[in-house]
Amino acid sequence: MQNLDKFYINGEWVTPDGTATMPIKNPATNTQIGTLTLGSAVDVDRAVAAAKSAFDTFSQTSKEERLALLHKLLEVTKRRIGDLAEAMTIEMGAPATMSREVQADSGAGHLASFIDAMEELVEEETRSNGDIVTREPIGVVGMITPWNWPINQIALKVVPALATGATCVLKPSEHTPLSAQIYAEIVAEAGYPAGVFNLVQGDGPTVGTRISSHVDVAMVSFTGSTRAGVEVSRAAAPTIKRVTLELGGKSPNLVFADCDLEARIAEGVAEVFYNTGQSCNAPTRMLVERSCYARAQELAKAAAEGQKVDDPTKEGDHIGPLFDEIQFVRVQEMIEKGINEGATVLAGGLGKPEGFEQGWYVRPTVFSDVTNEMAIAREEIFGPVLVMIPFDTEEEAIAIANDTDYGLAAFVQTGDAARADRVSRRLRAGVISVNGRATDYGSPFGGYKMSGNGREGGIFGLEDYLEIKVRTPFVA
Repeated sequence: MQNLDKFYINGEWVTPDGTATMPIKNPATNTQIGTLTLGSAVDVDRAVAAAKSAFDTFSQTSKEERLALLHKLLEVTKRRIGDLAEAMTIEMGAPATMSREVQADSGAGHLASFIDAMEELVEEETRSNGDIVTREPIGVVGMITPWNWPINQIALKVVPALATGATCVLKPSEHTPLSAQIYAEIVAEAGYPAGVFNLVQGDGPTVGTRISSHVDVAMVSFTGSTRAGVEVSRAAAPTIKRVTLELGGKSPNLVFADCDLEARIAEGVAEVFYNTGQSCNAPTRMLVERSCYARAQELAKAAAEGQKVDDPTKEGDHIGPLFDEIQFVRVQEMIEKGINEGATVLAGGLGKPEGFEQGWYVRPTVFSDVTNEMAIAREEIFGPVLVMIPFDTEEEAIAIANDTDYGLAAFVQTGDAARADRVSRRLRAGVISVNGRATDYGSPFGGYKMSGNGREGGIFGLEDYLEIKVRTPFVA
């Protein structure tokens, strides 16, 4: 049993002011693996005060000093990849291979790309008019991260703060505290000064709200649901702090008849089911040209029925459980809603896979005969559930794709390079993937509309953590 009863504040592991606790459960077995102490507003105040004090000196460090610390952070992160992966497997159900090679590796991958970006960053320049522009760290940054990609999102927020000279207070999801604690140990071992990085565990209404509303927090970076993002923005509004949001998605996957249908359908289904469907950018709406719709349904059905579900502690390319009972119930309700709306269940459906009744496992599901007005086509399900919608023309495909409150990602499958370019330019989404190629570390990640604002990753991810100052040159 893990007992997480210490927070990392001002360079020390300290006893929290908060006394409330919650169980940490393994979603594969629904058994308790530990107990987490939840922080209070007092704990946030202590952490913010430490970060504010540290900012006075850390903000004045040179680019070279901060790069040296980042290289040390990368060294320690790589050494602790196995520990991070093991933690995420038991706390949120990520299968062992995926947890190690993708979930944990993202901590090192994003860090390496931020190092490259920092080496390119021009912190001060003289403009053609003679004025001097300086990029300075924004101040104390509050960070609220989710349970579905724990280290990926921590790295995308913590690293740019440390890189630019900002200081931070991290509130990870209370459902995935183990990996966050290991990350705090990594930062501490890398040698960052006391107060530069602080970790406060807790829930959103208490710790998250206090961070968002704190007068000494200059910026809040939040990843989570659109509903929670609205609450963060409201809490932050009175202090006019910068707010960046990476929120939900209902990403379209436009499949044209001239693509490699067998490969692209199989990839599209696998992408939806990856991480047990718990990814905000998953291509959960598959829009298929009508001339190949019947064949696409056959291929999607076969891919879904071939998707393995298994114990997350095993190596392999299977998927594990959803992360908890609440999410399981939500996904079941959405599947039932799709059935009641008249969609056809091509594969999967209600209930748990045979032999996996103990944890929060679900059946990989594909719906066809879906219209874009159905709830299953408009609401984020956050489970391994794909909906298939036919279209007749390129114009109709673009219209359906853009007919959503979200705009995080979109996917285009076609054998025509001109069409790929033409369609991509008209899709209202922040990340476009063409013919199965995903974007890499260092590229900007973020969305349009209710999928949020700001961008994470590489040079674009550094910019949100910087203030711009202009001054005139000295004249005697």
